[in-house]
Amino acid sequence: MSSTKRMSTGLKVFAWLMVLWNGIGVAAFFSQLMMTPEMIAQLPEAQQAAYRDIPVWSYSAYALAVFGGLIGSILLALGKKLAFPVLVISLAGVIVQQYYNFVVIDAISIMGWGIVVMPVIVTSIALLLVLISQRGVRAGWLH
Repeated sequence: MSSTKRMSTGLKVFAWLMVLWNGIGVAAFFSQLMMTPEMIAQLPEAQQAAYRDIPVWSYSAYALAVFGGLIGSILLALGKKLAFPVLVISLAGVIVQQYYNFVVIDAISIMGWGIVVMPVIVTSIALLLVLISQRGVRAGWLH
């Protein structure tokens, strides 16, 4: 008789909520990617430059963050240990993206301290997903 360790129901619910959360992240990515010059022109002047001049490497990091988060969360919800490396890649994307936002363009000086709230939440959730998936691999409930 083999005893297979299983993820708790609460953790499964959390993982599926993270699928929804990361789905919203994917939607935000496409929303930003689809911004037209007319839409950018509606922003305050300092923000216009920030949106107009985003380098490819920052968009790439953003894509890794949101698509990695979505795929990793689906894998986590399905109990797959591949969730861990995918979520690590997602976290790396989040960190690179935040480096661009807060070091390269200094988003705080452009948009104020209020801009910090969402990146702190996003980074915390990405880190939490990595830690949970790592624990799942070690504990054997991710296969």
